[in-house]
Formats: sequence, structure tokens, C-alpha cells
Amino acid sequence: MKVDLHIHSTASDGSLSPAEILTLAQDLNLGAIAITDHDTIDGSKEAIALGIPPSIQFLTGVEISASPPPSFPCSGSFHLLGYSINLNDPALNNILSLLQESRKNRNPKILTLLSNMGIRLSLEEIRSGVGECQLGRPHIAQIMVKRGYVQSIDEAFERYLGRGRPAYVDKYRIDCNRAIEIITKAGGIPVLAHPVLLQMEHVEMLEDLVITLKKMGLKGIEVYYPEHTLDLVSHYIGMAHRHNLLITGGTDFHGAIKPEIKMGSGKGDLSIPYAVYEELISSQ
Repeated sequence: MKVDLHIHSTASDGSLSPAEILTLAQDLNLGAIAITDHDTIDGSKEAIALGIPPSIQFLTGVEISASPPPSFPCSGSFHLLGYSINLNDPALNNILSLLQESRKNRNPKILTLLSNMGIRLSLEEIRSGVGECQLGRPHIAQIMVKRGYVQSIDEAFERYLGRGRPAYVDKYRIDCNRAIEIITKAGGIPVLAHPVLLQMEHVEMLEDLVITLKKMGLKGIEVYYPEHTLDLVSHYIGMAHRHNLLITGGTDFHGAIKPEIKMGSGKGDLSIPYAVYEELISSQ
């Protein structure tokens, strides 16, 4: 029985609603899932309100945008996953509201930069095109494809929206120490997301980063991930064992936003064992 502990819904930048995610997880015979939306727990809240099917184990989750420690600069995405969190924790909800507001304020700035390059889009057009969700760069990219400015979402990021590109606007991130603290105080398990995407200069730096984060309260590493080669998976497993950290995994499923990534199997060759879920919940 397989699991997928990294799934995005329409509460952030996924294309499937929590209800559709639960149905698809059943169809795929997944044993356990976690909805880990960007800087929001609304996806987890909605799934629980709908009722979790008895055939699926469900972990509440979130993926928080954080800043790495100052001594560990990384050019990629530094995110922390929080599992089995108390969805009603006041501190968690307060900081997520701040992060969502930051994301919301970022969108008009991106559209202004695009407009300066002759790509004229409006928030109203994007909202009507993607429906009710937390608007972000993937949704802007979707409309850019629809309007013919680019051929694909990947092209939109590579040419305009990605870090270092002409329409990129940075967003507010909380300090990683604070993010780990908030997840922990909400009863959750803080995990370093997709280490390959950190794009650190040297492999050795990642291990030093993990040691530093563990001192802050980090409990796990996302080992199984579509972009992790077999060699990287082996390396990350060894790192987790050396530092007594939990091993987690997920596809980072976004639905139509990333059509090449399938729930439960990634690009078709990812298989995350049920034991990963069992070890995660037994650690609490």
C-alpha cells in the first residue's frame, strides 16, 4: 500500500478541490495522504469537514515558505512541511494569515512587471479563469498560456516568473527557526521539504544545514520526491539515519498545474511505502 504526503489543493495552487483529492486517493488505493497547501491549512480543514473515507488515513498538513539560516544561502525553494498539526492553533493560524496576505500583495506587483513587458493581464481575469483559490504565480502562468503569451506553465516560469526572471517578485518568509517552533507548538512534526530544490552549492552544506535545523527542532526529511534520483534517495536516507530524523515522502501533486506529476506515483516511478506514514504517526 502506497502513500502520498505532499499534495496541494485549490486552497493554494492545486487544481483539485479537497473533495476531488479524497476521491482520487480512493481510486488510486492510497493508504494515507496529507494535504500540504502553501501557507494555508484551509485544504486540510475542508477535507476533514467533508469526512475522510474510512479506507484512507489522513494527516493534517501545511507547507510553509521560510527563510534558511543566514549561514546557509540557497538559490532554490526553502520550505518546511508540518504534519499532524492542530488546525485550530492560534499562533499557526495567525502566521499563516500573514503569509497569505503577503502572497496576495505580491500578485499585483507581478502583473505590473508583466504589463511593462507587453503582457497585460488583470487579477479579475485570473480569478475568473481559475476560480476560488489562493492566487499565485502558477495561476498567472495558466492565464499566460491561455492567452498565448507562452506555450506552457514551465515556459512562463523559465522566461518570466521564476526566481531571477524579469517578472519575479520575492515574498515575505518567516525565519526557519520560527516556522519550526510554530509547527511544533501546534502539535506538529516539522520536516524539510524537497532538499534537491534547495539548489545548495555543495552536498556537504546540506548535511550541515540539516544538523543546524535539527538543533532548532526539525524532525524529518522529505526523502521520496519525484525529482530525487535513486542515488539522492539513498543519500538522504543515510543522512536521516545518521541524525535520527524521520523519513517522509510525497509527489508534490498540483493536478493540472503540474500535469506530469501524478498523485501517488509522481512521474510514474515513485512508490512511497505505507511504513513511512506509520513511523511518522508513531513518533508523536
